Amino acid sequence: MRFSARSPSPSPVRRRRSLSYGLQSSSDSDSNSESGDSRTDSSYASDEYNSDASGSSSLSTTRVRKNSVPSASRSSHPLAGSPSASGRTQINDTVAAIRLRTRHRDPYEEWATRTRRDALKTARRAVASAQSQRASAQAAARKLDAEKQAVDLKREADRVADHLANFSLRQAEDVKRLGTHRSDEQKQRRVRTEQIIRSEEAKLRALQAQERSVQAEAERLRKEAEAKAAAEDERKMEEAAKAAKEAEEAKAKAEKEEAARKEAELVERAKAQALEAQAKERNTLGMTTPEQDWREARLVLKQLKSGPIARVKANRDLKKVWNETRRKITPRVGQLTNEPQVIANISQQIVQILRPQNALPSDVYYASLSSLAKAILLQAETEVTAEKRSARPLAQLTLNAMNVLNGFSPVFWAKLCQRTGGWAVPAKVPSEDVDGTPFTRITSMKASGVREDETNVDRTARVAGVMRVYFSLLLLPSSAPLSREFHRPRLWSFIARLIGQPSLLKSPLTTELLSVALEVGGAHARDVWGSQWIKLMALLYEGVTADPAPLGGPGPEARAPRMRLQLEIERVMGSG
Repeated sequence: MRFSARSPSPSPVRRRRSLSYGLQSSSDSDSNSESGDSRTDSSYASDEYNSDASGSSSLSTTRVRKNSVPSASRSSHPLAGSPSASGRTQINDTVAAIRLRTRHRDPYEEWATRTRRDALKTARRAVASAQSQRASAQAAARKLDAEKQAVDLKREADRVADHLANFSLRQAEDVKRLGTHRSDEQKQRRVRTEQIIRSEEAKLRALQAQERSVQAEAERLRKEAEAKAAAEDERKMEEAAKAAKEAEEAKAKAEKEEAARKEAELVERAKAQALEAQAKERNTLGMTTPEQDWREARLVLKQLKSGPIARVKANRDLKKVWNETRRKITPRVGQLTNEPQVIANISQQIVQILRPQNALPSDVYYASLSSLAKAILLQAETEVTAEKRSARPLAQLTLNAMNVLNGFSPVFWAKLCQRTGGWAVPAKVPSEDVDGTPFTRITSMKASGVREDETNVDRTARVAGVMRVYFSLLLLPSSAPLSREFHRPRLWSFIARLIGQPSLLKSPLTTELLSVALEVGGAHARDVWGSQWIKLMALLYEGVTADPAPLGGPGPEARAPRMRLQLEIERVMGSG
């Protein structure tokens, strides 16, 4: 930036001074002086910011004049080569004139220097004032921005506070609404459970009455059969003479048949010995057949019903204690959740109910164990069918009861086989009971776990829910030894036995139970049994994907279970 150093007052007029001291003037010296003055003026005009620079320009100009004057004098003096006394005098005068000229102070130069200095001071004050104003404006702008930002932040904080307050109110309303909804559901579940208990008791009474009528009919038929047998004996005695005659004729044929019979006996004896050896080997290894497992469970159930339960029902006082125990057990089973602490608390409460300080009578204790098993299975039939995750808490409660309550394992196994109709083994229900009594249509349906008012779809969902609890129980770690029915290898035994029974493979329930077993423990089984499990899965996959598929039968109700089983096999084999 350049600042003008002009002053409104007229500048001093520079006047040319003539040489004095009797010096000789020449056109060359005047031209040198004029050229020196012009150079001095140009030096003043070219440097307006530094007064010292102008002084150095003056000194530079003076040197030029000093050098130029003697040169002119030497060139103009006639005796320049050999100076005389008058020449030296002239030289001295010239030097004195130059010195006087160099020490002369020009008023114009002083005014120009002072004017430039004042202009610089004025410019500095203007710049300082402008900078101060700009700093003040910037500070005011920053303050205004800070105030505006503070107002925005306060408005945002108020909006967030309002939002949080509204969220807290909505959350409180949701908690209250969910609490009310859960209480209503618990009440409805309790009412439904009581209704189921009353319905089952009514059905049991009806079945007992029907069984009594069936037994009376069987007794009548037996007497008629005895009468027919007596008549037959008489007829045989009359035909004895005729038979004696025919015996001689058949003697030759009998001898021939005797030889064939002896040969068949040898074959049967060898087969019996082989079967006996296999049975001994199974007994040594602690293995049983499906039929043996079903008969043992059925025998425990019949002993339980004809023993403790029958005696408790016959005694009014014991029945009262039993009913009180059942009313305490059933609601607690319905209160199970997935929380480990809740499961532990309910398990402890049930143990305290069944093992109070004053011990329950033995018959009431075993009848209460049956009630506990029934409550768990009823909860599995109703809850697990709707929500698969509720199977694990029921399995954990069952395991806790088995670890603490004596005799609960066989009771639970018997009730499980009763309500699933042999599918827990798995085994087909035979034509006669363990005591040799033939099953009627009603008793066979009851032993098979079939209900008259139940469709195939409902039965499949109910049995699958119960078996999901059983499979979950097999995978839980136990703190005490369990009976063989609840060992982890039973998962392998279940699938292997099911595949080995063609009569069961035709049922749609087979594919549903296989898919449930693989969903619960398929990945764990693959890690435990490795290549053998892979071979078993390959066999199942072939049975599912074959056309026509042998698993589940040809009916349309088997398509969905087959598809679920195929997806579970692919998931188990693909997750590794």
